[in-house]
Amino acid sequence: MEKIAKDVGDIQSRMLDHRPVISAEVRYFVREFEEKRGLREIRLLENLNKTVQETNEQMLPANLQEMSQKLSDISKRLEAANHMAERVQQRELEAQQSTQLQANMEKLKEDWAEFLKEQQRLKEEVDEEHAKAVGEISTRFSEKKKDLVQFSL
Repeated sequence: MEKIAKDVGDIQSRMLDHRPVISAEVRYFVREFEEKRGLREIRLLENLNKTVQETNEQMLPANLQEMSQKLSDISKRLEAANHMAERVQQRELEAQQSTQLQANMEKLKEDWAEFLKEQQRLKEEVDEEHAKAVGEISTRFSEKKKDLVQFSL
């Protein structure tokens, strides 16, 4: 009975447990793949490496030279643009100063006109006071002359 149970267990493990067979198949597949595919991959990688080296040797110096030239051109254009912007700013500042100068000149003219009006008014006041003073002095002088004439007679 024990032998039958052992045989049944053995049969059952062979029928249901496929790990040893699968493991052997996987090892065989990997071995075949590495042998056949590995050489193709190595050749492909060598060709790719060769292409990259050729590109680095041929294209990189040409690209660096072209890039250097382009950067030089861009730098010159940028300097020209900066110079033009500075000139525009300078012109704008001059125009603004000119406008401000004109405004200052107009204000000075207005102030001068006001000053002249004030001077004219003050002159008229002084002339009026002078005329009054001359009138008073003339009146006094006439009175004194009359008094002098009366005393002398």
